[in-house]
Amino acid sequence: MMIKMMLACCKVYISESRNKCALDLIEQAAKLYPEAVIVNKFKDEVYNRVGYTLVSYVSQNPLRDVYPLPKAVFTMVKAALEATNLELHCGTHPRLGVVDHICFHPLAQASLEQVAGLATSVASDIGHKLQVPTFLYGAAHEQGRSLDSIRRQLGYFKPNSEGINWAGGPKSGSLPLQPDAGPVQVVQSAGVVVVGATGWVDNYNVPVYSSNLATVRKISKKVSGRGGGLESVQAMALAHGDDLMEVACNLLNPQRIGADQVQLEVERLARMEGLAVGQGYFTDFSQEIIIDRYLKGEQFDS
Repeated sequence: MMIKMMLACCKVYISESRNKCALDLIEQAAKLYPEAVIVNKFKDEVYNRVGYTLVSYVSQNPLRDVYPLPKAVFTMVKAALEATNLELHCGTHPRLGVVDHICFHPLAQASLEQVAGLATSVASDIGHKLQVPTFLYGAAHEQGRSLDSIRRQLGYFKPNSEGINWAGGPKSGSLPLQPDAGPVQVVQSAGVVVVGATGWVDNYNVPVYSSNLATVRKISKKVSGRGGGLESVQAMALAHGDDLMEVACNLLNPQRIGADQVQLEVERLARMEGLAVGQGYFTDFSQEIIIDRYLKGEQFDS
């Protein structure tokens, strides 16, 4: 039980939510490794993005090849690349690739060092076996660089089409940043993958009833630590339907700065702009619920 309670969580974000056949293939691929359980699936059709949360065990003396979690993640990535063409993708959420982001988190008695090893293993396989440029961040990177620093250098935060959408693949095959694994040239149908390992991160989105993206961007900047707002909070403004925006937040230290504080700050800043705000929502379960679902063998409702 002690070994089984050393758990690793992996969140896999894929730039597709509207193609059911593609999602079915991705989910079937994960089922080849039943000890790695998909405990949650969060699908957003406006963003055209889906997030899967997988959990499995780790051990003190890893034999990396026997771990089910990195194998399940790799098979999902392979299936996603085979079933999805980034050049045909369009949505209001930014992305760098078909598989946009993979992050490993320790749960229960597992360590960050242990899950960092899983992250580097997956990144190496994606880069070299699938020939996709792959970047490391957090504890998986020697210098511990951040996810947002990679994204800024690769143009993640700038819409690449007219209006509010991100559409198609990379406009250039060359990269301004050297990948940690895989080729230096981008295949536009696949894009790139970013893989990391960090402590727990909460994702919390707050609806703002407005069609003025510039104003909501101003709010999101003031909420974020980078803009002088809440420490350890990253925020960006995204369109999420007619006359509706969201302040989408990463809470990097949720025990210190949590969703309640983010909600109140967005409400305060929105009032100053004469805007109404809805109740925010998490895109995943808490760590405690995720562990409980794994131990009970509970998977997402398809």
